[in-house]
Amino acid sequence: MTDASNTKGALDGLTVLDLSRVLAGPTATQLLGDMGATVLKIENPKTGGDDTRAWGPPFAETPDGQSDFSAYFMAANRNKYSIAADLSTPEGQALIHQIAEQADVIIENFKPGALVKYGLDHKSMCEMHPEIVYCSISGYGQTGPNRDLPGYGLMAQGYGGIMSLTGEADGPPMKVGVGIADVMCGMYACIGILAALRHRDKTGQGQHIDLALVDAQMAWLINEGTNFLASGDLPKRRGNAHPNIVPYDVFETRDGHVLIAVGNDSQFQKFCHAIARADLAETEQYRTNPERMRHRDPLNAAIRETLAKLDSDDVLQKLKDAGVPSGPIHTISQALNSDQAQARGAVVDVANPETAKGSVKLLGNPLKFSKTPVTYRSAPPRFGQDTDRLPQVLASLAKPLRPKA
Repeated sequence: MTDASNTKGALDGLTVLDLSRVLAGPTATQLLGDMGATVLKIENPKTGGDDTRAWGPPFAETPDGQSDFSAYFMAANRNKYSIAADLSTPEGQALIHQIAEQADVIIENFKPGALVKYGLDHKSMCEMHPEIVYCSISGYGQTGPNRDLPGYGLMAQGYGGIMSLTGEADGPPMKVGVGIADVMCGMYACIGILAALRHRDKTGQGQHIDLALVDAQMAWLINEGTNFLASGDLPKRRGNAHPNIVPYDVFETRDGHVLIAVGNDSQFQKFCHAIARADLAETEQYRTNPERMRHRDPLNAAIRETLAKLDSDDVLQKLKDAGVPSGPIHTISQALNSDQAQARGAVVDVANPETAKGSVKLLGNPLKFSKTPVTYRSAPPRFGQDTDRLPQVLASLAKPLRPKA
């Protein structure tokens, strides 16, 4: 991992006012923070802060035994200050406006219209601070018949179609194993914010970004979405199989399972010879991918019969030598402790004197910049730990020069 302790990130000088909680918004603001932005996370004292602080166990141990460091919260909240403020009070609203004077970005994930009564909605804030980029994240967006419905990632996966594609062919619809709808929405939020800042820097004009969990989830249906749009046929659950490529699946071996992803006809020829099944390569019905798609079941049956007699390591070595895409199926422990993960900084140890161990292990940021590397300046904060020193924090922020509109 690059030593970036004395390196300014690409977004150094950018200030983000974070009114979001749970996962989509915090994912976006953590990404911005990793790239150097100053992120001021506002947390509600009535609820003890971000909902996910209580989403455990597991929790990081603290000397006083009163930890609000759930593993879930720590996944999306490093590189942030925590400021306790009640938005329903005049004092809390005044504090938000004070921070907004210094901020470049505001991000929130309240239900559409919920902030209007506090004067903190996008229309009010953008009128008062026309250079602000204001990003609203909600379940279904600011418009449409479902705008007022609450939205969690599970509902987004169900409404947006991905659950109909996930799981075994003869099993029930299945959600993805992690909150992927929120994470991808957070990715879109980060991209949209950076694009809007580019426009702001050229024109002096901020803008409002309206982003929905369901919209984002539908957008990453990718080839299965366009398969349906092109054919009118509903995609089916196929377990680990690919809808457009064969063989591309999990295959059982004598001592476990392996992944095989044959992406073209040349690779199929190499694959067949590597597992000593030249007869499959010479079979007319398997020569091209469209033909393999039409004869998926008998081909996969023949492959499974062969691989069931071989050990996983033997299969993977033969396919590696032949240049055929393949790989193991790791547990999370195997993945995060692998040589590759260590070489790429997949896990980082961030100092945190509030914990019993004095540090916390977090998942690293995958971005590798050659000039402005990401930094891990601070661990996820305890609730409200920076409230009292907010004046000093604001005083340290040099408001960037913005061109006149």
